[in-house]
Formats: sequence, C-alpha cells, structure tokens
Amino acid sequence: MEPDFALDSQLAADTVHVGDLALCSVLLMDDARFPWLILVPRRAGASEITDLAPEDARSLMDEMRIATGVMLALAKPDKVNVAALGNVVAQLHVHVIGRFHSDPAWPKPIWGIGTATPYPHHARAQMIERIGALFAAA
Repeated sequence: MEPDFALDSQLAADTVHVGDLALCSVLLMDDARFPWLILVPRRAGASEITDLAPEDARSLMDEMRIATGVMLALAKPDKVNVAALGNVVAQLHVHVIGRFHSDPAWPKPIWGIGTATPYPHHARAQMIERIGALFAAA
C-alpha cells in the first residue's frame, strides 16, 4: 500500500474489505439488495482516473475487467454496471454492480433507491469467501 493512502471514511463505513489486487483494494458494499463490488486504487490523493499514472490507469482497467468477470460468475446478472462517479466520495473508486431486470431500481441507477439492507453476518462472510475464491481463480 502507498504510505499516504487511507480509505475514505464513508467507504470504510459502507463496505467490507474483501482483499487486495495489485493496485486496488476490493470492497463489498454492505447492501444485500445488489451484488456490488468497489475497487479503490491505493493511490493517495487520486479522485479521477486521469490522476493515475499511465501504468496505474492500465492496471485499473485490467482490474475492472477482472472484477466484471468475478461479478458475472458470482451473481449471473442481466447486466454489469461499471462506474466511477465520486459525487459523494471524492476518493477515486470504481463501482462494479450486478443488475437484474427484477432488482428494485431497474432500469434506473441504484443510487437513491430505497434503503440499504446490510448482509446478515453469515451471508456476508459467505459472500466474501466466494468473491475471494473467484478473484483467486481469475
């Protein structure tokens, strides 16, 4: 990890750490309504993809592809949304969200729809284990 890197407090409060890739920390959003991963490049001060060095930007794209594959294997969604918004949390992070025609927000974005439903402890532990295994196999 980069010496000055610290995870944004809002991301820390809303997620569970799954593991680390070469560049990014992989987080699980603690909202059981949607299969939802977040990639956070461990680079202090980065808020835009363009803040990354070219090599890191390439690594981020590779890790986004891997995370999308993990999401497809994990949840078998109808669509995977990948987005780096940063309107609420300025720290650079990429959402990888499995979407279903039957989900409560379809076809709209998931932000601002209903209230987050935290995973029960055992289900969260199982998700983290499955996600970790899928990343290890990728």
